[in-house]
Amino acid sequence: MRASAFVYPWDVNGDPGAAARIAGLGVEQATLASAYHSTRALTPRHPRHRVVTAEYAAVLYPPGDRWAGRGLRPYPAGRWAPGNAYGEAADALAGAGVEVHTWVVLAHNSRLGAEHPDTSVVNAYGDRYPWAPCIAQPATRAYLVDLAVEAAVRPGAHGTELESLGWYGLQHLHAHDKTAGIALGDAGQYLMSLCFCPSCRDGYDAHGLDADGLAAAVRTALEPLWRGTADDGGWPTVGKLLGEDTAAATRAWREETAAGLQEEAVTAVRAAAPEGFQVLLHADPVSYHCGANVGVDPARVLCVADGVVVPCAGGTALLAPFAEHAGERTVLAANLTVVAGMGGGPGTLAADAARARAEGATELRLYHAGLASDGDLAAVREALSAR
Repeated sequence: MRASAFVYPWDVNGDPGAAARIAGLGVEQATLASAYHSTRALTPRHPRHRVVTAEYAAVLYPPGDRWAGRGLRPYPAGRWAPGNAYGEAADALAGAGVEVHTWVVLAHNSRLGAEHPDTSVVNAYGDRYPWAPCIAQPATRAYLVDLAVEAAVRPGAHGTELESLGWYGLQHLHAHDKTAGIALGDAGQYLMSLCFCPSCRDGYDAHGLDADGLAAAVRTALEPLWRGTADDGGWPTVGKLLGEDTAAATRAWREETAAGLQEEAVTAVRAAAPEGFQVLLHADPVSYHCGANVGVDPARVLCVADGVVVPCAGGTALLAPFAEHAGERTVLAANLTVVAGMGGGPGTLAADAARARAEGATELRLYHAGLASDGDLAAVREALSAR
């Protein structure tokens, strides 16, 4: 199976040996970040630094003229990725014989929410999630589509992987996060991720729901979860707590909104890209899930994109629903963590890849070449050499 390693520009730039080292893993492709959220990352082999702090969500290249005069626009990176950091790293990787695809993070941006709070998801209690732009808002959708186009179609890129192109909710790794005290489970996460901004209120109304009444119902439904007295059974629990018809109406609104955005963004990227440019989405086959791997309807999304990147750190079960709807040329990439310190299994990569192939995977994504130790990378090389 074809394999790609995730890479940040700061893993490559300033390290003369980085591109050849990544190529030497045996990967055919690098999925290189061109627009990314805030993070703090180790660079265990870099000759100039060991820790990179990306202070806010940013594009890792100079943003173009399309943003002139617009209120919502991407932020250029600071000192952690100055200038055209993406382009510099892409050139080095291509020079080492590695095909480069862009890695674009979209509806996940804490600085956008801090500076434009009206763009954020608002929960049933009135709390805003500054990391989560509401994808129902027209201005936000226009911003996300244009960002997808600009960040995806970079010079020399052969394709793109679009992350968080859908709803983001409560779940978020925030600075000194203190939200794990209550085990909300799938049901609680969904209820706490329902948005009540003006655009979503209008959306609920169009589906026969009174927004104020719905917010009150959500708060009531969450009470057993706050007390720790409700068992989480996923979607059936949402229906039980909220009422089957009400739950279905909220889900219909959110799924229509996310699917419409995905179709619009993929169409716009394709229109701007050269022939043969590959467009993949990071996706979860459970359509009411939200986050970096957005919940989708597998049949619908595979009619829109060239394929999906599926999280497989906890096993390969999420591949099967996509495999049922995959065509002959569909890309079904299993995303495997190969950083032992982050819970990954570089030593079991060969076996994990075999299981993924059996579930229908056609490619591998390896998270993450820049974060892995030398020992992790040695295990990756060994596993890929045995393909």
